[in-house]
Amino acid sequence: MTRDSMGPAQRHADDAALITALAESASDEDWGRPSPVAEWTALDVVRHLVEWPGEFLEGAGIRLAELDVGADPVGAWRQHVARIQDILENPEGRVLSNPEIGDRPVDEAIDEFYTTDVWMHSWDLAKALGREPDLGAERCATVLAAMGPIEQILRESGEYGPEVPVSPQASEQDRLLAFIGRDPAWQPPN
Repeated sequence: MTRDSMGPAQRHADDAALITALAESASDEDWGRPSPVAEWTALDVVRHLVEWPGEFLEGAGIRLAELDVGADPVGAWRQHVARIQDILENPEGRVLSNPEIGDRPVDEAIDEFYTTDVWMHSWDLAKALGREPDLGAERCATVLAAMGPIEQILRESGEYGPEVPVSPQASEQDRLLAFIGRDPAWQPPN
């Protein structure tokens, strides 16, 4: 089965599993490690992924209860994944209304915006934990091609930093990371 032939629920399950495996491998001390996102720790990466969908999903009339990520990052992440997975598996015709993206079926909106964010932030969490993640060259190229035409909107959102210069021979993954403002060569301090 190719990624394109999967539905939103399966794509989310696969991408969330990347974060789950990383979170489960983290020690208590690891949560304070710096990440490639300026001023964020490994814990902040998970906190971001758990917290930001709350406001986004309000556009579909969905209210997510707050979870205490700081007290139990792995437990909060697992709970959060389960509730997002439930929405994706049972979209019930709900439509998400958002001034920036218009009206979209909730499962499509989650798939396009949130699941992609989970996938990209898996790199941040992996790097914070001292791992060398592989996001997949084909997917990186596809996502980068889709982001190129809306670069100005993305930059104005404040969600992405300035593009980092990379060699013309850089891998697809490095080019995508550089585009979103990450230094592909970033390593955690010793």
